[in-house]
Amino acid sequence: MSDLSRLIRDRIRDVPDYPKPGILFKDITPLLADPEAFAAVTDELAGLRSVDKIVGIEARGFILAAPAAYKAGAGFVPMRKKGKLPAETLEASYDLEYGSATIEVHRDAFAPGERVLIVDDVLATGGTARAAVELVRRAGAEVVAVAVLMELSFLKGRDRLDGVELHPLVIV
Repeated sequence: MSDLSRLIRDRIRDVPDYPKPGILFKDITPLLADPEAFAAVTDELAGLRSVDKIVGIEARGFILAAPAAYKAGAGFVPMRKKGKLPAETLEASYDLEYGSATIEVHRDAFAPGERVLIVDDVLATGGTARAAVELVRRAGAEVVAVAVLMELSFLKGRDRLDGVELHPLVIV
């Protein structure tokens, strides 16, 4: 196990039965509160690929993607839950391990051909990441990779990302 992986694992709190019974929620707030751990994660995400934009998926993806975009010299693009963006949007719906949802991105968030890194906190069933990839591509940009703080491998979310490079910082 790498030093970064150990640092991340040591700062993730398991919360049973959240947001509903049977779900073991991975709480990243202790990691975010630790300046050394947060900086290490930001540095790793910023250095993964040379990109024009970094997408953060609402809400914890914003926390990780925005500082990584700043450090990488890239633009930050938020992907939000339906109805939260003010201008014309593209949308994609998907299933979660505990429900379904729709995310949106501004129609003009990307220039054709821009290279994009998608960032989120967790890859679970892969629905959110797959919807984000679809939105970036529909907007005319190129997805160079999806990066997540942690991959829940037992849910096999990577299987839904055919042809997309995946960079989990920790696999559980």
